[in-house]
Amino acid sequence: MANQPDLPADRPEGGKLNAEISRAVVHLLAESTGRGPTHSRTTIDRDLIVVVVQNTLTPGERYLAGNGRSEQVLDMRAAYQEAMSGACISAIEKLTDRTVAAFMSVNHIDPDVAAEIFILEPQRS
Repeated sequence: MANQPDLPADRPEGGKLNAEISRAVVHLLAESTGRGPTHSRTTIDRDLIVVVVQNTLTPGERYLAGNGRSEQVLDMRAAYQEAMSGACISAIEKLTDRTVAAFMSVNHIDPDVAAEIFILEPQRS
């Protein structure tokens, strides 16, 4: 597949782009929480990028959730994700060469899964 003329030759595309986005999000989660998820999958559909990560909770968070403190764990996760939103947006914009219009993040305790959702500005033709 030929590169588009306005994109650098080394910009990832297709499955490579999905993998690079997953790697970037996992790295940022690990950097901010001290432990990254063990599974990740990125799906891209036009102006939508969804990164689903699994097994994200730290041992301390699992302990708290197991002892009736799930809401505090979810609140703490929301705080991490709010704090790292700028870095997440920058990573996506760099990898896609597109502008992120909105970023949302959601966590679930059991099963231990989260989603990082990016809405991109529409591409100009």
